[in-house]
This record gives sequence, structure tokens and C-alpha cells, in this order.
Amino acid sequence: MNSIDSVILEVADPEAAARFYSSAFGLDSSQVRLRASEAPTSGFRGFTLSLVVSQPGNVDALVAAAREAGATVLKPATKSLWGYGGVVQAPDGTIWQIATSTKKDTGPVTRDVDEVVLLLGVEDVRASRRFYVEQGLTVGKSFGGKYVEFATGPGTVKLSLYKRRGLAKVAGVPAEGTGSHRIVLTGETAPFRDPDGFRWETSAPVTAAG
Repeated sequence: MNSIDSVILEVADPEAAARFYSSAFGLDSSQVRLRASEAPTSGFRGFTLSLVVSQPGNVDALVAAAREAGATVLKPATKSLWGYGGVVQAPDGTIWQIATSTKKDTGPVTRDVDEVVLLLGVEDVRASRRFYVEQGLTVGKSFGGKYVEFATGPGTVKLSLYKRRGLAKVAGVPAEGTGSHRIVLTGETAPFRDPDGFRWETSAPVTAAG
């Protein structure tokens, strides 16, 4: 296994979630899919998904589209040392970061997404890094025990690891959470759970998100 084939979000109402993601983000169904689930969950689910775009205007356009489609804004889009971004929570509970590394618009505003990144909040970044390397993933970037980014091919969801409490702070929510993560990852692998309980399944067709 060298990458994520797709991310499955487990939601109470797949049809409603599909309408949201189509209206708000226009996501490629080969990357983010939906599956019905009533698994108990509360608080922070331990992950965020990020939409990486090319300029601040695109961030604003996606945040506005998400809000209009029913999302809650957890952090309004603002400038920071690393660029410009905001955080929203979809009606199904999934937290999305929308960000760019640039601070000025250089072209017409669009809602085009350059990259989708899954950040898993883990207790021990180094241990989780070793675990995923053993599964066949290749480290692209690593910052000690704080952050790891795995190398992936174009058009695939990029996997990154971040300290759980730090990720919750970035998302603007308390770090506490219980129950299901409400997310499943698929790849060319036998099913397994990682050290923090995130589930992987062998790639198989499921309901697409738009």
C-alpha cells in the first residue's frame, strides 16, 4: 500500500451529505465517499479534512459556499504566518480546513481545489509514523514528533499525522471526544486499525459523495 484510495465518511444521512458536498465543495467522488452509519460519536472525532487552494479568494468562496449549504463556521478565514485559511464543520459533523499558503490573490476567484489532505490526530506521532511506514507508506515530510506528511500521487488524498490536541486547537474545538471516528480509509491492503483506532478497509465500491 502506498496511498489512500479513498476516504469514506460515515454519516447519518448519505443523501443529505451528498447534497452538501456537491453544493459546497464539488468534491471528486473518487476521493471522498459516503456510507450510512448510526455509530455513537461525540466531541472531536480525531481528524480533519483540508481543502488546499491557490489563493485567499478561493478560500473565501469555499467558506461562503459551505456556510450557505448549511455548514457551521468554527474559525472565520484569516491571515496567519503560514498563509490564509478558515475552518468549517459540515452538517454531518466532519471538520474541514480550507487554506492556502499564499496571502494575495493572483487570478480570478474560483472554487477549484488543488489538494485534499486528511490529518489524523494521534497520541504519538513517531509511533504512528513507524506504523504507517510498516504498512508501505513513504514519508514525504517530517517534523520530529509534531507532524508527518506521507508522499502520495497526484489526485489522491494526502495523509498527514498531527498531535491530537494540537489538531483540535487548529480546528477550534475541544480535544475530548468519544465513540466512533466516523471515518474509514481504503487502500490496497488487508483491513486493519492503526494505533489510534482509525480503520482501514480493502478498496471497494461505496456510495459516492456527489
